[in-house]
Amino acid sequence: MDKPLVNRVAASGLITINLEDFFPEGEVATFDLKDYLFMELILKEKDFREALKAHDWSQYQDKNLLVYCSTDAIVPIWAYMLVTAYAEPFARRIFQGDEENFYKVCFMEALAQLDGAEYEQKRIVIKGCSDKPVPPAAYVDLTRKLRPFAQSIMYGEPCSTVPIFKRPRKLK
Repeated sequence: MDKPLVNRVAASGLITINLEDFFPEGEVATFDLKDYLFMELILKEKDFREALKAHDWSQYQDKNLLVYCSTDAIVPIWAYMLVTAYAEPFARRIFQGDEENFYKVCFMEALAQLDGAEYEQKRIVIKGCSDKPVPPAAYVDLTRKLRPFAQSIMYGEPCSTVPIFKRPRKLK
């Protein structure tokens, strides 16, 4: 009567993919052009250039710098380029856009390196809960990439999953 306990999840052959493993490295810092606009509307080139020269760029050392404008102002493209020229010697990466778009692009780049063929006929669980801001687009892209190869794709935790895709069995 004493049957040994069997971990059915471990014995199931499920492969868990945690999207947090693809999270970009480095701290994120922001540079809002709004702070350099006259009345938060107009960029005065001379004042802007002087402010950039006086700015402490070393604070972005090894950080991912997000350059954007949080107000509805017309900002010339060269303003972003000028900020980049000053920040480039310090920042790990410079991205034009907000944090949401930064993470979306980083995940798309990281997932582009994933070889879907590695998961040929595998049963995959894409981990659901995360402590980091994994964008929904990463889940979409990963599912799109794995579907042609995987036997099945599920979302959640191995002990409690939501079925996403299952390849039909071939008739003999």
